[in-house]
Formats: sequence, structure tokens, C-alpha cells
Amino acid sequence: MKSTDLCLSSAGAEVVLATSSDEKYPPENIIDGSSETFWTTTGMFPQEFIISFHKCVKISKLTIQCYLVRSLRIEKSLSKDPVDFEVCTEKDLQYTEGALQTEEFYLPEFQATYLRFIIKSAFDHFVSVHTVMAEGVAENI
Repeated sequence: MKSTDLCLSSAGAEVVLATSSDEKYPPENIIDGSSETFWTTTGMFPQEFIISFHKCVKISKLTIQCYLVRSLRIEKSLSKDPVDFEVCTEKDLQYTEGALQTEEFYLPEFQATYLRFIIKSAFDHFVSVHTVMAEGVAENI
């Protein structure tokens, strides 16, 4: 099976929770496939968002494009509802002045129905998340 980006709204992914929202920069921008659009936070940390795949998927690589994120934790859930999350990875990101941070996470292949991204801290009062990509395949369960 060909590996595809499972975190696209066009592939059926949906942002089911975001801890902050600005109508000009909604969380849906994270999964629209464009790095030109983004979701922005509203100051306090931690901030988080949850992506639902509406089915079980097998993921081998995660990529996030963001700006001013200092510390990030990514969690997965196999539950029918967005509960019982387990940590996949946690990382302190490098500051990139005037440029997007692009972080790739090569992980042992894992299954998930939800991914939760927790922005634990930032280099400024606000951060932006431009895209999240999850390379993998949808399971036939």
C-alpha cells in the first residue's frame, strides 16, 4: 500500500479540539495542506489540538510546520473517543528567527485513531501551527 498524508481534511481528518481559536486563523488550517494558512494560539500555555482520523491508521512519520514553538509533546490514542492518550514523542524545538520550524519525527510504526499535539511552551506569547503531516496508511479493520 502507498503511504499518504493522513492529516489532510481531504483524506477525512478533522480537528476535533483546539484550546484556542481565532476566526481568522481557525484550527482547520492545520489540515488544509497549505503552509500559507495556520492556526494561532491565544497566549497561555500549554495549548493543544487533537486530530481525528475517524478510523484506525498506521503512521510511520510525523512532520509539523510551526513558528515559535519551544516544547512539543505528541500523543496517540486508539480509542473510539479522544481519551486514553499515550506519549509518542516529546521534543524541545530550535528557535528559527523569521522562518518556519519544520520538525520531522521518524517513529516506530504505530496505530492511532487520534493524535494530540501539546504545545508545552513557546519562544513568545503566541505560536502558529501551519501544517501537520502523518505519513502512513489507513487500516482495513
